Parts: sequence; structure tokens; C-alpha cells
Amino acid sequence: MRSKRVMAGLLAGTVLGAMPAMALAQDADATAASGAQDEGQDQQPATLQQQDVVRTIAVAGAQRLEPQTILSYIRLRPGDAYTQAAGDQVLKDLYATELFSNVSVVNESGNVVITVTENPVINRILLEGNERIKSDKIIPEIRLAPRQIYTRSKVRADVSRILELYKRQGRFAATVEPQLVQLSQNRVDIVFEINEGPKSKVRQINIIGNEQFSDGKLKGEMVTKEARLLTFLSSNTSYDPDRLAFDQQQLRTFYLTEGYADFRVVSAVAELTPDKEDFIITYVVEEGERYKFGEVKVDSQLRDFDSESMSQRLPMQTGDWYDAKRVEDTVEQLTDLAGTFGYAFADVRPDFRRNPDDLTMDVTFILQEAPRVYVERIDVNGNTLTQDKVVRREFRVAEGDAFNSLAIKRSEARIKSLGFFQENFEITQVEGSAPDRIVLEANIEEQPTGELQLSAGFSSIEQFILAGSIRQRNFRGRGQTIGLSVNYSRFSRSANISFSDPYVFDRNISMGADIYHREFDNERFTTSFNRYKQATTGFQMRAGVPLSEYMALIGSYTFNYEDVTIGSGNFSDFDGDGILECTSSRFVCEAVGQRTSSIVGLTLNYDSLDSRLRPTRGERISVTGEVAGLGGDVKYARLRANMGKWFPLGSGFIFSANIEGGWIHALEDNAAPGFDDVRLTDRFFLGEAQFRGFDIRGLGPRVIRLAYQDLDNDPATPRTLQTIEDFRSVDNPRFDDALGGRAYYLGRAELEIPLGSGAREMGLRPSIWADVGSLFAIDRPQLGDFPNGFQARTLGGLPVFEELQFDDNLNPIINDNNTPNDPSDDFQEVLQSTNEFNALGDPNDIVIAPDSYYREVLLGDSPSPRITVGIGVNWNSPFGPFRIDLSHAVRKQPGDDTKTLSFNVGTQF
Repeated sequence: MRSKRVMAGLLAGTVLGAMPAMALAQDADATAASGAQDEGQDQQPATLQQQDVVRTIAVAGAQRLEPQTILSYIRLRPGDAYTQAAGDQVLKDLYATELFSNVSVVNESGNVVITVTENPVINRILLEGNERIKSDKIIPEIRLAPRQIYTRSKVRADVSRILELYKRQGRFAATVEPQLVQLSQNRVDIVFEINEGPKSKVRQINIIGNEQFSDGKLKGEMVTKEARLLTFLSSNTSYDPDRLAFDQQQLRTFYLTEGYADFRVVSAVAELTPDKEDFIITYVVEEGERYKFGEVKVDSQLRDFDSESMSQRLPMQTGDWYDAKRVEDTVEQLTDLAGTFGYAFADVRPDFRRNPDDLTMDVTFILQEAPRVYVERIDVNGNTLTQDKVVRREFRVAEGDAFNSLAIKRSEARIKSLGFFQENFEITQVEGSAPDRIVLEANIEEQPTGELQLSAGFSSIEQFILAGSIRQRNFRGRGQTIGLSVNYSRFSRSANISFSDPYVFDRNISMGADIYHREFDNERFTTSFNRYKQATTGFQMRAGVPLSEYMALIGSYTFNYEDVTIGSGNFSDFDGDGILECTSSRFVCEAVGQRTSSIVGLTLNYDSLDSRLRPTRGERISVTGEVAGLGGDVKYARLRANMGKWFPLGSGFIFSANIEGGWIHALEDNAAPGFDDVRLTDRFFLGEAQFRGFDIRGLGPRVIRLAYQDLDNDPATPRTLQTIEDFRSVDNPRFDDALGGRAYYLGRAELEIPLGSGAREMGLRPSIWADVGSLFAIDRPQLGDFPNGFQARTLGGLPVFEELQFDDNLNPIINDNNTPNDPSDDFQEVLQSTNEFNALGDPNDIVIAPDSYYREVLLGDSPSPRITVGIGVNWNSPFGPFRIDLSHAVRKQPGDDTKTLSFNVGTQF
């Protein structure tokens, strides 16, 4: 009987398919057990037995996955007893794979059929509706990717990540709806439809518990600001949990600096309004009592520091209000001081003892014993292009030297100033092979140093500007600079080739050279009658040696070939003898010609700025002396000096003060009365953009011609002399010559005002400023003396012109006292008898035209200061650096040409 049952089981296994051997053995054992029960018990129905035992397992609905692969994910096997719990486990196992969107299990007499619907494959992932955050910022947050299996859980996780990204931007009302686009072959496109919503602002900040300081004072210490009309540019009006935690620390820091050592923030709660557009933040604080400094001393365990003498030099004294910031600064100063003596690992620890009875705080600065440290090795890591020596030569300490923290900081500043590496560069200090040894590591990250720039811009000075330049600041990885630049505008054109090497032949000697060509057309600054062009071609060679850490001496040699020309319409043959005579202003005529200049210069520089691009502290001094005359046609001596200082005032305010001046002296005698020995093109000029509030070449000595106007059209009556205001009101006055000066001075004071982080991100830096200066010192010209000019011939050579005196309203005062040979009286007589004068005839038959009467006036030759004040904004715009200034002239001189609004964009590189 047993053998027959076993044989029946084997036949059944054949029908069910390839069943595992263990399952067959189990089936045989079950059959034998059943036979044993036949002898003493009633046999159960055969159909019930077949339902409880899994005979076959089939898979239906699979498309990409093999049935055997699907069966490998489940625990149910043929021969197992099938129960409801076993069927549920199959569903759990398959859903856990996240490969299927639907699964069903059916048991038909031991034949289990699993029907699956596979999740589709992702074809593409698309974003719609995102404007505030670009797709390249959102895509990295999405974990799903093309060719992956779509699952709902992963989509929900990606939706959460996208929403979190918008919350970081302060958009808590943002929503994300994922949509599926069904495609053929069980593929889908996933579209995340984004509704960004408004930016959630901080509507109100409430502070509870503050008694000593007002809400406004405490809100001013926080980074987060309430949304108001004047804060629309700031990004700090949006809610940020990290910023909330930072503001709590800011409050604590503020109270600690004011002496409230027990201050604490009890709670900080941010509530989102029901419309999800605004937050209301509430702080609950406990101020506590205000403390003063008690006993303040230094306990030094270092042999080079005397505790008593250092205690006397501490910045705080007993009885001062307690200030945690002063304590922190003192710790840093003592650490730096120990570092300068070679104690790299000096530990300065402040020990506090609170005295609640008398509300004092005792502070002891403990300088724990530490070994003197020496530099064992300097490692330069991360450089692939830049040679090691370029970095090493900027170190102010060498291997084997005693450690010096100030020298390390200076080394960091010098390496940063190269501009070859990352801005946050720091020299890392690592323990050496012994306790008294240290290794300095310069872990650098190189950044591109080649620059190719093409730009177009517009300025109030030169109107449209086109510029292009190519420069490599780290040529061949040696720290050398080579460049080519070309600039073109309506009034100036230039081309320049330059090369410089800060360490020639690996020695601490700098050299450089420039070859250039510049053209200047003064059409913008004078009338077409006095228009001239100046073209300069030349080269300059420089060599410099350092005198100290911050001081250098630079020598230079410059050779220029200069050609000043005027238009052909500015010459006339008066006498018909074939000799052309210049009819322009004599101040222009004297500059016409070709000449060469050979100039030797020497410059002394002092520079301790923390940044050459945007300094915040330090000073810069430069003194330059030049002599022209070692060859060439021009001979003069020129001296220029410039000094500037920058002060950080705290809270982002930066104050700067600059003063400069110059003086030039001719080393040759012009030997022509009425002409200055220094040529027009060699003199100093002031105005926009050096002196804000004045037009270009807008102040200093100048000659204008005031016309005598026949207002009543009666030749028998005297004419009226034109006022300076009338002269300035003419759009294009015929004669207005800026003469320049041989000396000038100029001072600038400016306060940069910090704005919120939103404005800083836009690159906005507003400031208020004041400028003071003057341009003066020129030989007095002979007014009206035109030996070759048409006007001189027209007036018969009468010496009828003089320098005017002015009343309080800047009106000229005419000297009409009938004094014999008085120039003005003689001219009045001529003006009153014009027809009679014309009737006398002239050797050249030249007749006085009604508009030929004029008076030349010399203005502005005074060292008296001009003063302007104004506000300005620097903006690092996407199309180039932009500067706009609104100016007001507080003090000026007659003839000065002021300018209220000026701007410049696209001219800096």
C-alpha cells in the first residue's frame, strides 16, 4: 500500500511539473502519513487536500520581467500549504519590489495564478511652471531618471524634495502636481506641474520680555527683516528656519556685548498664516541682570610673557560694563601675539567667575604652556598649471624659521592677491614630526586666469564704447601677465600690448613693458572752430624692486611721438601770399605740431590694502617724479602724489579718504609773451570722471569770449556785454577753451552704505561722498592778442580786451571811467561808431560784422577749492560694471562747468 502511494505521488509530481526534490519527499511523507491514518480514522475528501497544498504557481501579465524572476521575489513554493496569510505575503513581497502597480493572487485547487501589472518605464522627466527656480537647480533634486521604473513612492519623495527647495526660497505656498503621460510599450513621461506661488514674507516680528531695549533696536540686530515697502530689494524678508536660529544667536550676542550675561531666548515660534503667504515670528526672551567687569587679569604660563604687564594692557578695566565681544577679541589678540613669538599651538582660555551679589564678572585669560614651534616643511598641493615657485615665493616664512602667525596671515593675503586661486584660500597648519615642528600646507584650487572680453557700453563721457581685450594673468604658470586690448569710442581710440613679470629670473625684481597707440578728439569738449586731434604712439618700460614688505621702488622710461592736428578749415591765407595762418584759438594753435617726448620716471609705492579690487582696510601711498628732456622735443619736470586710506566702521560700513596732487614745471623757455612754457597737451586737467560734479575738463583756467550784443539794433548806442550765464546757456558756444593748469589738488571722502543680502547679491553698493579740489597756476595769457587771427585784423589790432572783475552775481564789471587809453573806453568808442569805423576802410577791405565784437575773459585760475557732494551707486550689472552719481556743486568758481548726473558702464575690465 505504501509503495503505491509513493508511486502516485511521483506521478502527481510529473503532472505538476519540475518540483524540487525536497517538495517531492515532503509529498511522499504526507502520502505515507495519510495511509497510516486510513487504518484508524475517517479519510478526508481528496478535493480539500488539493486546495490546501500548492501544486503549481503561474505568472500572468508579465511583459519585461521573466516569470522565474518574479517567482524569485516571493516566499511561496509548490508543496507549501496555501492559506490566506500566504496569499497576502505574496502581495507584500511583490509590492515591496516597487516593480508592479497591481498584483492579484488566485488559488484554484492548488494551482496558484499570480497576475501582475508592471510599473511603466520612465521615458522623460519634464518641469512646467517653474520660473523663480531654474530647471538646472531642480533636476539634481529629482531622484527619478529616464529608463528607471516608475513608482509612486519615488514620485512622492521627489515632490517633497522640490517643495523643500521652494521652502528654502521662502515659497511655502508652492505646490507640485505630478502628471503621467502614457506612451506605447508601457512607457510614461512624468510631468511635474509646479505652482510656485508668492514668496512667503515675514509679516511681523514680535518680541516679548524685553524691557531694556526697544523692539526696533533688537530687530535691527536680526538678519530677518519685516516685509515693508523699503525692504522690497532684500531677500531677508522671507522666512528661513536657519536664519531664525541665527537671529536667536544674534540676540544673545547683542545682549552679551551690553553686559547681560544671563540673557536667554526662552522660545522662538514661527507661525504661517492660513493663506501661506506670510509668517509671524514671536520671540520670548529673559534679559536678566546687567554685569560689570570685576577683576580682569592674565595668567601666563609662557616664559616670554609677563602676566602683570600684560594685565595692565588689557582693553577692559574693572568697572566697565561686561562685553563678551571684547573678551573674544582679546582672546584672538593674545593668540596672535603668542603666534608672533613662535607659539603656534598656544591655548588662550578665558576663565569666568560670575558674582551675582555685586553683579560683576571676573575674567582670567589663561595662556597655557606650549612649546615654541618651528616650520618643518611647506607643502604646495593642488596646483596643476601654476609652478610651485609662484606660490612659495609669496610665503613670508621659510622652512626652518620660527612660526609667526602674522607672517602666515600676510602670506595668505599675498597668495590671494595673485588672483590665481580660490577666494577662500587658507594656509593649513599640521603638526610635524615632533611637538615643536609644524607643517604648513597651501591647498590651492586653481581657477581660470585667461580672459577674453568683448563688450559694448555707453557712458555720459564718451557715449558709445566698444572694447575688446585678451589677457593671460598666469602665462605658462609662471605668474607672468601678457595682454592685448583695443578700445574705441566717439572721442578716443587706443590699442595696447603689455607684458609684466613680477620675478625676473626668479629674483625679487619686477619688469614690464607696454606698447601703445592712443588718439583723442576734443570735439566733445570744445567747439568745431577749436577742434583738434591728438595722436600719441609710444612705449614704456618699467622695473621695480621691493624696499620692504609693503613698499616698492619702480623706475620707468617712456618715449612718445605726439602729433596734434586741426582741420584744414582752421587755416586761411589772409594776405594771398600762399602762407596759411591758423584761425583757431591761439591756445589750440600753439599745440599744433609734431614732437617727441623722452621721459624718465621714479615711483615710490606703499600698499597695505587687504584687497586691490575692493579694499575694506589698509592704505596706499604713491609718489611719482618724472623728467622729460633726456632727448626729445619736450622738457619739463613733473611730480604727482596720491594717498588713500580705508576704514571698516562695522556693520558693513566702509569709509575711504583719498588725496592727490600734481605739479609740473617747464625746463625750457617758450620766449613768446602770453604763452605758457608748459604746452597745452602736457598740463593737468580736472573734471569728470576724476572730479565728480564737473563736466570733463570742467574746472580750472579757461578763456571764454563774451559777445557785445546789439540788443536795440541801434549802431549809435553802446552794445551790452554778454553775461557768463548767457554764454553758458548757448548750446554750442564758439570759444570756450580749457587751458589746463600746472598744479592741482583733489581730495575725496566716501562712505559705502551696506544694503540687505538681496541688494548684495545684485552687486549694488551705494555710497555718499564729497570731493574737494582745484586746478590752477598758468602764465597769464595776453587776452585778445591774435597776431595771425581774423578777429585781431577785424578790430584793427586794438588792445581792447582785458580780464574782467565780477560782482557777487558773477556779472562782469566794466571799467568805464573815460580814462585816457583805457582799453574798455577805447572799445566803447569803437562800438558806438561802428558805421563810421567801417567807412574808414581797411587795408584788407575787412569790414566789422555785427557779431565780431567780443571780449576775452580768463576764468578759474585760482587755488580756491571747489567742493561737490553727492550720492552714487556701484552695480556689478550683467552687462558690465555700472556707476551712477548724482552731484551738487557746493562751491565753484566763475566759468566752471558743472554736471549734476553722470554715469559710466561697460568700460572697466
